[in-house]
Amino acid sequence: MDYKPVKTFNELAIKSLDDFVYGIAPYPVRAKNGMVIGGGTVYPEVNMTLPPMNIDESTMPEVRKQYAEMFEGILKRAKELYAPGVILEVELLPETTMVPKWGREIIKILLDKMKDYEAKYGLKSLVRCTPNDTREMLRPPLMRRGELLDNILLTFEKCAEDGADILSIESTGGKELHDEALVNCDIRKAIFALGVLGVRDMRFLWSNIVSIAQKTGAIPGGDTACGFANTALALAEQGMIPRIFAAVDRVATIPRSLAAFEMGAVGPDKDCGYEGPYMKAIAGVPISMEGKTAACAHLSAVGNIAACVCDMWSNESVQNVRLLSAYAPVAYTEQLIYDCRLMNEAAADGRNYALKVRDWLANSDSKLDPQAYVLRPDIVLEISRELVKEKDAFIATKKAAALAVEVIKRGVDKGEVNVAPREKKWLNIISSQIETIPDDEEKFWSEIQKEVDLTKWRPEEYDLKVTSA
Repeated sequence: MDYKPVKTFNELAIKSLDDFVYGIAPYPVRAKNGMVIGGGTVYPEVNMTLPPMNIDESTMPEVRKQYAEMFEGILKRAKELYAPGVILEVELLPETTMVPKWGREIIKILLDKMKDYEAKYGLKSLVRCTPNDTREMLRPPLMRRGELLDNILLTFEKCAEDGADILSIESTGGKELHDEALVNCDIRKAIFALGVLGVRDMRFLWSNIVSIAQKTGAIPGGDTACGFANTALALAEQGMIPRIFAAVDRVATIPRSLAAFEMGAVGPDKDCGYEGPYMKAIAGVPISMEGKTAACAHLSAVGNIAACVCDMWSNESVQNVRLLSAYAPVAYTEQLIYDCRLMNEAAADGRNYALKVRDWLANSDSKLDPQAYVLRPDIVLEISRELVKEKDAFIATKKAAALAVEVIKRGVDKGEVNVAPREKKWLNIISSQIETIPDDEEKFWSEIQKEVDLTKWRPEEYDLKVTSA
């Protein structure tokens, strides 16, 4: 079945650099409780998870207790610090997605506490429900059928029926091949995984998520390339792959992540998608971002620049462990609130002050790493302006990678970004690899299937037929 986009983006939603700033999106999202994301205020989005523990029927009472304590602590601190509102993201763990009633119970605990805090203290809050993409737990994965997929969709449906505000997921279609591409620094396979497999899976999955949102009144938020480019980011930070490759891979994820909005998602985009600024520039949707406050989950070179154009500011995911001050989710709630308070105060003094803060955030990172450089607001608009000229997502993915190489090369020549001498050769290596990729998707598939292990993934799950001998 061909899952056709319901929206196309032929021009930028944000055309001017002066309009590309945190807190304001061309198409803000209004929630049922009146909170507006992208309407002028940056809100904290707190993400929390359990400490290491087994999750089964016998431990579910403790699981419920831990989540209740986390939710209470976060909302209490948000109230104490006079937050104008707060978003709580629950990234459901595999076990609580595979058993939908458990995920539903967790979301229900949060919804009850949110209602209590609004009634008692006037604190506005939203919940983003993010089921785990458990499809990858079966190898090779079944992407479009089976019990794992059924339970993901059932979790979405039941949590949305109970009142979850925003629906999101970190989908993994194409990751089977992309992981191999990263290890080998093979941009050909990465582009195939993102621009063919990833896009096809996103269209399938998000047609279902948007349908559930429409039936239940929930907001179809957005996806993330966390399993792809964030894996590259983490590997680069550990010195296992070149930072150049991770930067190019990040830009190549744009068409894949944009597919959610082509299928009807409206934002806010998910925090761990560092490609979010491109979503905002192209689709005009509000975005959640993470940076320095995500150091609890992973290290990165984009701690400040990630906040440049955010509409929500997140911490990725932090375990419920005791720190000297409080439990970690409470401590991170405080950090996020203070970051947002500063951005909002600057914006309250006028757009010029917000733009100045945006530029400080960008300039503090962009010169030091190519992964940060490709997130510089003017670079985002430059690349986005070229990508919207392409009608085909595969061609756009190939073009995105080529544009990333081009802008990084130019940045190096102009002294705008530092690249280690040992990495500079990768600009030409990657460029040469991209040049071998045909513009015809079917021809590329005919070539690539001879280069990959077809026992590790199922082409039929992406509507691909094996033709090689």
